[in-house]
Amino acid sequence: MKLYTVEYRGETLVCLETGPESLTPLPYADMTELLRQEESTRQETLVRAMAQPRGLPLAEVRVLAPIPNPAQDVICLGMNYQKHKTEAEQFDAQAFTREKGSAVYFSKRATHCPGPGDPIPGHFDIVDSLDYETELAVVLGKDAVNVAEEDAFDYVFGYTVVNDVSARNLQTGHKQWYFGKGLDGFTPMGPCIVTRDEFAQPPAQPIRTWINGELRQEAVTDELIFGVAHILHELSQGMTLRAGTVIATGTPAGVGMGFDPPKFLRHGDVVRCEIEGIGVLENTVD
Repeated sequence: MKLYTVEYRGETLVCLETGPESLTPLPYADMTELLRQEESTRQETLVRAMAQPRGLPLAEVRVLAPIPNPAQDVICLGMNYQKHKTEAEQFDAQAFTREKGSAVYFSKRATHCPGPGDPIPGHFDIVDSLDYETELAVVLGKDAVNVAEEDAFDYVFGYTVVNDVSARNLQTGHKQWYFGKGLDGFTPMGPCIVTRDEFAQPPAQPIRTWINGELRQEAVTDELIFGVAHILHELSQGMTLRAGTVIATGTPAGVGMGFDPPKFLRHGDVVRCEIEGIGVLENTVD
């Protein structure tokens, strides 16, 4: 199943794709309400919508980020593909070298997430090295605490695409990542959430990024150093992850700082992020 948040005739709707390019509105104020509903009740609502489709054409709506205003910051993993870890360390060893064997977690401020077609603010008054990072994001469908690794996927509602936009000068200059990755508009998300049953566990989907038509990143999402089950098990030990939590699992090699010389984003650049089976998230740098 694919779920969207859309704007239609001035109203924001949570919708289920119930046919080719066709949506059925659901009785939720927003996606977070859907994700926090009791699992069996939510499933009944989705099954009923599939059986009684409304047929709102996808072409007639404006697709927003599936979770435009997350209730909490997005949780992210740093350097979770081996080749990206290498390119990051080569760019700035002091800022990016981490102990072996430990995942790098950080929180990404996401007051509002741009959706497909929305601009990415460059903040060029304080940013001189704007970068992109296409990532598979896990969306939780129930509260998770002290989760066993073998049970981890029971807590996953689905997956979406996130662009972990990054200001490298702020990220490296402050010796921590919150400021450089948390500026307004730095968490584009979309186009939809695809439920976990559509994929293998863990998902093994091709992931790619194009900048102005140039292919920059290409990998498969099961190449993570620390996989989805490990992440949910480790993070939930002593920390409650609420339903609706979004976890961005890391980006492959090919980000702007990985080139020599670096290929950072400029005003007007078109960033196209794709994960097969989920869709395309395309934004232009403002």
